[in-house]
Amino acid sequence: MADAKFDVLTIGNAIVDVFAKVDDAFLENEGMDKSIMHLVDAERSEYLYSRLPGTPQHISGGSCCNTAVGVSSLGGNGAFIGKVAEDDLGTIYRKDLTKAGVFYNTPTLIHGTSTARSMIVITPDGERTMNTYLGACQEL
Repeated sequence: MADAKFDVLTIGNAIVDVFAKVDDAFLENEGMDKSIMHLVDAERSEYLYSRLPGTPQHISGGSCCNTAVGVSSLGGNGAFIGKVAEDDLGTIYRKDLTKAGVFYNTPTLIHGTSTARSMIVITPDGERTMNTYLGACQEL
């Protein structure tokens, strides 16, 4: 049997997780139900992203991406296929995967929706409320 180039190849949603600390009033003001995941459209995603307080933390993710990163962190050869757009979040995504040692060579979406993001707001009690926009990853 020929040697495989990768130990694991994953295919899935390329989503940038965006973490921000908020208070309960933020959830109420933005009409969010606490501790659940809301699917949002492009307009709502852009609006919420612009309203996040402080300097949000960006971490590239999606379960398949996370698997490839995990394999690479353990010394294996991980690869990921997933679509990002030609935008700031897409650039962050590519840099994160390269830094983690994951092979990622999916062509960028040039015209169309923006890179997927999940805005995860965390209240002082540690509860997470997610607002996920699937964006470009649906164009794979």
